[in-house]
Parts: sequence; structure tokens; C-alpha cells
Amino acid sequence: MSENSLFTLAPATGVGSLPGGDAREAAKTVTGSFEDFPFLAELPARGPGADMIGRTAGMLVELYARVEPSGWRIGDRPGRDTKRARSWLGEDLDALEEFTQDYEGPLKVQAVGPWTLAAALELRNGEAALSDPGACRDLAASLAEGLRLHLDEVRRRVPGARLVLQLDEPSLTAVLRGQVKTASGYRTHRAVDRQLVEATLRDVIGVHDGGPVVVHSCAPDVPFALLRRAGAAALSFDFTLLTERDDDAIGEAVESGTRLFAGVVPSTDGRLSDPAGSVMGVRTLWRRLGLSPALLAEAVTVTPTCGLAGASPEYARKALAHCVRAARSLADNPE
Repeated sequence: MSENSLFTLAPATGVGSLPGGDAREAAKTVTGSFEDFPFLAELPARGPGADMIGRTAGMLVELYARVEPSGWRIGDRPGRDTKRARSWLGEDLDALEEFTQDYEGPLKVQAVGPWTLAAALELRNGEAALSDPGACRDLAASLAEGLRLHLDEVRRRVPGARLVLQLDEPSLTAVLRGQVKTASGYRTHRAVDRQLVEATLRDVIGVHDGGPVVVHSCAPDVPFALLRRAGAAALSFDFTLLTERDDDAIGEAVESGTRLFAGVVPSTDGRLSDPAGSVMGVRTLWRRLGLSPALLAEAVTVTPTCGLAGASPEYARKALAHCVRAARSLADNPE
């Protein structure tokens, strides 16, 4: 099955995080909400190690991280923070396995991408790994091997699933623009060369050989063209942050067969519009770009604008259900 046909079966899904700390309840919510495209939920409310950086740090191979007052710092050996992160990931996988018995279809797993990880993890001197090109290389290689092992584990637990890997890169634009602050807070790290950023992403994306990779960022000014060149099969973003400056990149992505994970449902508590209203902006963009309405269902997966960790449990459930209804509205009434 091609990547495009896989995504056509996946009209809606979540971004990754949910509120609360009960792995079984999260897996039950996700699989109940998205029968066609569930995902491995992240529950950062449990504390360090369940947050997106700590969770991915726990996946690294031959690199370890511990919590310091300033954040996550690379260390020499696995400590309690690494063990906690791996334990929580194991709980989440146990719960997912329980609620996906006999499941066959796309299943999404998330991890932090190499550049956001390099911007977040500190070296022994307290500066971000981003400050050291050698550390960035080592980190990307460790992440790639860790992701390979993680994907193998999920395949073993849910053998009928067709895995979709999502790399979260909310700091990518800041890395490219030299906007990541140093430890002092008074300066910023130098911008990383775009070709190096692209090559590193391509290497990590290549770990999921034969499977589609989504790159997600809920920051403004996502570098869509760079991500496509790096091999992303889909681009996940906060749709409300798009501007007309993004039109050409979005049009080229759709025409090349790249899937759009359009974040149109608010990720924090508030009033939800009717499903058709939630995707009105997507239809407006389509008309502005002169794209065929028939492409909508083939090109768009509906998601929340970002993770739902900051929402109430009740709102999070409503938001996930709303994504499904909005996607149905988009498919049934593309004009």
C-alpha cells in the first residue's frame, strides 16, 4: 500500500499529548475516538520523563539524560529519570496493545525530531547540544537508532498496524533563524545551515524505511519546502497560523502528493464551532489556490491545532470527536 492510500484511510487523528495520567484511559479514548487512525498517547502531566523531551530522551541509544533545574541534560549513564521515562513508555505501549487487539490500519507514534531535541537537551556545560556540531551528529544518530528499536517494538505489539512516524519539530524555525537562546539568555546560538538541517532530518526520516513520516510543528512559519525535500510524507501544523505567504508552499505540497495534517480544532478549552465551520478555512485555502475540491479528502487529515495536554479531560474528548466530525464534513461537502 502506498503512503498516499494509507493516509486516505485516515481522515482525522490527534497530535500526541492528552491530559491526565492514566495510560489505559488515554488508550481507550484514542482508540474509541479514531477507529481509523489511532495514535500512541503522551501524558506529560505525569511529570519529567512523560514530557515530550524526556520521553524521547528515554528512547536514545548509548546517550542518556537526567533532569536538572534548568531542564534535561545529557549524562554518562542511565539514571532514575531515564528509567522513569522508559517505564512510562512501557505502560503506554501496554495500554495501546490492550486496546488495539486485531487492529489493522494506520497507527501513529510520535517522537521529538533531532533539531528540537538538540535545542532542548543540555550538554555538561549547560549549553544546548545545538551549540556543538559533533553533539548534534551524535544525538541524531542515537535518536535514529532509538526510533528504529521503538518502531520494531510497536510492530511486535500491534502486528496488524501500518506505522506512521511523527517527528515533532516545534523549535525548527528558531534553529534555522538563530533564535535559540544560550544558557545565559542574553545571546542566541548561531543559525544552523539549512542544508545540514535538511540532511539530518533526511537521515532520521529514513529510519522508517518504507513507512510514512509526518513532521509536526505548531510554531509559525513552518519551513514546508525544506521538510518535503527531507522526505516528509505529511506536514502537520497549526492551520490558524498560516498566512498567504505560505500559499505557494502549501500548493506545491498538495500537488506533489504530500499530505496535510491541518490543525483546525482548538487545543485548549473553549467553544467548538460546528464541524463545517471548523474546516471552512481549509475550503477557503483550496479555492484561493485553485485546487480541486475532490483532492480534499485525499490530501487533508484533520487534527487539533497542537497537543491537548493543556486541556481538560472532558474538552480533550470532545475535541477528538470533533476532529472526526469535521473530517466527515470535509469529505461529504468538499465544495
